[in-house]
Amino acid sequence: MNGWLALAAALLAGVGACGVLAALRPPADGLVALELASILGTLALLALAEGTHREPFGDLALVSGLASVIGALAFARFLERGL
Repeated sequence: MNGWLALAAALLAGVGACGVLAALRPPADGLVALELASILGTLALLALAEGTHREPFGDLALVSGLASVIGALAFARFLERGL
């Protein structure tokens, strides 16, 4: 195991902690925790791509980052409406 794969594992542990925090806090705080989890997940995919020397993981990380921003904006819009 190289350093990049160890970094990806550590980042994924942070994603788990953000998931627990999102489940226990009010929706507005949970949204912030989920955004942090999406950033950590994207960074974990980039570290995995570098650690395994496979470019498709890097592409997946970029698409995941873009989709998480769009999803967070949509969720914030519905949260603002009170749905």
